[in-house]
Amino acid sequence: MAPLKLEGSLWRGLTGTTLGFFFGFSAVALYGPTAAKFREAMDLTPSMVGLLVAIPALTGSLLRIPFGAWVDITGGRKPFLMLLLLSFTGMLGITLLLKFTYPSGMHGMYGLILFFGMLSGCGIATFSVGIGQTSYWFPASRQGMALGIYGGLGNLAPGLFSLILPVFLLHFGFISAYFAWTMFLLCGIVIYWFAGVNSYYFQYKKYGLSENDSRNEAGKMGQQLFPSGNVKSSLLNSAGSINTWKLVLLYFTTFGGFIALTAWFPVYWGDFHGYAPVKAGFYTAIFSLFASAIRVAGGSVADRIGGERASIISLSLVLAGSLLLVLTHTAILEIVSIVILATGMGINNAAVFKLAPRYVPRAIGGAAGWIGGVGAFGGFVIPPILGDIVDAHGKKGYSEGFIIFTILSVISLVVVSRLIRRSPSN
Repeated sequence: MAPLKLEGSLWRGLTGTTLGFFFGFSAVALYGPTAAKFREAMDLTPSMVGLLVAIPALTGSLLRIPFGAWVDITGGRKPFLMLLLLSFTGMLGITLLLKFTYPSGMHGMYGLILFFGMLSGCGIATFSVGIGQTSYWFPASRQGMALGIYGGLGNLAPGLFSLILPVFLLHFGFISAYFAWTMFLLCGIVIYWFAGVNSYYFQYKKYGLSENDSRNEAGKMGQQLFPSGNVKSSLLNSAGSINTWKLVLLYFTTFGGFIALTAWFPVYWGDFHGYAPVKAGFYTAIFSLFASAIRVAGGSVADRIGGERASIISLSLVLAGSLLLVLTHTAILEIVSIVILATGMGINNAAVFKLAPRYVPRAIGGAAGWIGGVGAFGGFVIPPILGDIVDAHGKKGYSEGFIIFTILSVISLVVVSRLIRRSPSN
């Protein structure tokens, strides 16, 4: 066989996926800090604000399942570019809408803003694409490290932008911020175009080699993981396992909660405490950055002490942190509370994917799709509920709303304990 020109390496593959996820995830941080502007222009209720800040998570969670499965057919490059382009379209649409209608012409535009928000959220779905693309690059012995770096560093985007965006709003204004984020996303698409590359198996397939030849040649290059060849079967088999849905609940509580609070905290700090946008952004960033950074180490923690024990400890932290936020209203105690909450969510997000191969061993890929997709749906479901609690109870509802995470963490702890009792090793 004549030598074929192959691109990439392990670290270029990881760099491409991490950058793609970082840029795609950036839109989730935009709606929370700017929610007050939309509320003032359209006279929105807290429930409507909650839906507005949550709407990117709707498409960002549901699209994880089909686009994650698409990786097994074409590799990650095409799905990544498609999701980033859809997100760019949404950002461009809402930017143009604001340019020509804000503030006096905004009434009646709520539905259109939600539509563009759904498109913007498509970039969040790059998570499942990057999981697959990264996994195909790295051998099994190094995947925990690679996926920890990918998930942790990519997750930093909302926290970083929670710091930057309020300062940008203060100096350059509301519409300029959306224009700048649109251009930022466009730059991200260009960067991923050059940095993103499929693993060797998919490159050989693109050259026209057969399935067996592509596997053999890629294997010689060091690739160990290959598509199962039956995505539909993997999704159906994993959906038929009760353990899949138990893990979905755990991920719903902590990763869905992470997305929800990243979007909701700017509203909480601003409306409940009256903090200026820059200060509200700083407090939001403490939560988001800490939860993301701790996830990098969370996989190693789960490796050392076991996924079940890591999950129990982390969910107990979520329980403690959420109760403190319900009961305490002083700044110092609230900072302590959000750090505790972030620690628990970050570690459990890593622990869940440690548990998937153990409890759904016959359909790991399909289980990961359901966990990542439906679990992230919490980012869409939870903020409107928080808004409903404010509608029902007034200002004190902002603190009372954290009881949702108390309830979810208790239910999740029960689920983990049941998993342990029915563990394959027991």
